[in-house]
Amino acid sequence: MRCSYRTLAIVLLALALGTWLRLWFLWHFPQVNGDGLTYGDIAKNWLTHGIYGRTEFTAAGATVKPTLIRLPGYPLFLAACFRLFGVDHYGAVLYLQVAIDLLSALIIAWTTRAIAGPRAGMWALYLAALCPFTANYVAAPLSETLSIFCIAVACAALVWLQMRPGWRPCLLLAVSWSYATLLRPDGALLAMASLLAIILFANRSFLELPALGRARAWRYVLGAGLLSVAPFVFWTARNLRTFHVFEPLAPRYATDPGEFTVPGFQRWMKTWAVDFTSTSDIYWNVDSAPLDVNLLSARAFDSPAEREQTADIFAAYNENTTLTPAIDTRFQALAVERERTHPFRSYVELPLLRVLDMWLRPRTEMLNIELRWWQYDRHHAETEFAAAYAVLNLAYIVVAAVGAWRLRRRCAVLVAAIVAYCVLRSLLLATIEAPEARYTIEVFPMLCILAGAACASRMARGYTATREIATSG
Repeated sequence: MRCSYRTLAIVLLALALGTWLRLWFLWHFPQVNGDGLTYGDIAKNWLTHGIYGRTEFTAAGATVKPTLIRLPGYPLFLAACFRLFGVDHYGAVLYLQVAIDLLSALIIAWTTRAIAGPRAGMWALYLAALCPFTANYVAAPLSETLSIFCIAVACAALVWLQMRPGWRPCLLLAVSWSYATLLRPDGALLAMASLLAIILFANRSFLELPALGRARAWRYVLGAGLLSVAPFVFWTARNLRTFHVFEPLAPRYATDPGEFTVPGFQRWMKTWAVDFTSTSDIYWNVDSAPLDVNLLSARAFDSPAEREQTADIFAAYNENTTLTPAIDTRFQALAVERERTHPFRSYVELPLLRVLDMWLRPRTEMLNIELRWWQYDRHHAETEFAAAYAVLNLAYIVVAAVGAWRLRRRCAVLVAAIVAYCVLRSLLLATIEAPEARYTIEVFPMLCILAGAACASRMARGYTATREIATSG
């Protein structure tokens, strides 16, 4: 009994500290702006007008225009919150996200306990509850907190499927995959990685339990896969009926059919941008603010003549701060020439650097930290804080890698799914032109599971609770 009370006290302490950390971010760094307001606008129109659309303001007044730029997962969550707590009551949304993120930490702890024992589970709980990178996102009405929850649930369902094969864990897998994809299109990577791992390692034993078996694995994979795509049938049908386009997810550049896109400018960004500073200074300012050629990295120019050419394009844009088709064509021509001159840099070096930036950059994007945090002479304290954040981020990754190595035999399916997800996500991120560290934040539930196993001084061998759960009727 004493041990039970002690364990409960340790768990409650983790949750209390995790609650304090999240509330501190919520009170000091709330981020109700940008994409969060876009999600909120869609949710309000869906709730009050029955139209999944955005509000457009014209001389005649405000109208609601149907949209497909965002998948319905997070607007559905916001609409439910607005119905319960009041329209535009974002405070209630953020407090609810605090609770959801702590629930994710408990699920992560259960998963780690099941595969590596109680000590590892407790480590994972503290690593998840006190992770500042994920905790920070509860302070914004964005899809990250729910995405993290879905990934935590999917990992738990994978372990449950191996402990006690059946259709209930398959249903949980399908729901987690499906809702993760309804939140963000890249959520589909979770399903791809998990399905691949289940099939490839179906004959590998799990702890002291018998292997799942290839035939049964295929049944579960097909069943979960079919269930998970069901919501997208309705979403695709809606887009066909409303916009007459086949769009099962969301457009690559978040534009509705018929809206002007800027492929030339985006292609040009890929020829030099590698970090979040470029995204903030240049990419986000297009069509809203002037562009300053002096903010470009030295990588943006291969010669003085090219710098002059780029400055001329910027000057043409700055006349009306509008990226017109003619200006976009000039960016396109410049990008083509840069790719032709330096193909290895364009297709290998720069994509790799962008991926590394998204994995390793200090995750200060939600804090009041200078973009150029490395300029120590301008802000000593912020540089030191950002460096500490970078070290902490790297520590999670390195310790998780150790945990993956330790678990590679006893929990091959989960480890394979995590590794596959990280690889697939990195390959996808290599294709984007505007890097953001938040694009890798969804990996942290997996890192906490693996790191928890690595931090335990020893992993329970043939953990008794696992056998009891697996054999209970």
